[in-house]
Amino acid sequence: MTVSGVLVVIMAVLFACGVYAMLERSLTRVLIGFLLLGNAANLLLLIVMGQPGAAPFFGDAQPDEMTDPLPQALTLTAIVITFGVSAFLLALIYRSWQLGQADTVTDDVEDIAVRERGADEEDELDEEVEVEDEDDDATTDFVGLETSPITIVSSREVPGIDDEAPIDRPDPRRGGDR
Repeated sequence: MTVSGVLVVIMAVLFACGVYAMLERSLTRVLIGFLLLGNAANLLLLIVMGQPGAAPFFGDAQPDEMTDPLPQALTLTAIVITFGVSAFLLALIYRSWQLGQADTVTDDVEDIAVRERGADEEDELDEEVEVEDEDDDATTDFVGLETSPITIVSSREVPGIDDEAPIDRPDPRRGGDR
């Protein structure tokens, strides 16, 4: 099974152009990028399909002469998904044009505030705060015992339990008896 190098190069170019177009702020370019990605995915499935052969339900064809129907089904599914998402993006583009006479996504107030925030403020947000606990051997993230779903009690805290006494466990070789 040999794959044409031209198909692989065309597929790679379609994927690259589709990703580049989807990173733009114009919704029309996002739509074009998504269509390019859909076509690249269909071409990938065509490449993976291999050599053409007889249909699986043809009758006297040997199994090595048959075509795998799974890539064909995946291609049809990819076409339907691309069509549905393209229709949704076209509706978004139309609504954006109807409301703002442009299909370009603009920055809102929060985006501008995040962009103008300095690197030192981001470093302050990224620093972890060390919390001093009065109990250093705490094994839970909960603050108090009343909010903790599990309370760990050591044998020192329970009266009547001897730490030196052996634990009575059944012997698994003899059916649980000792």
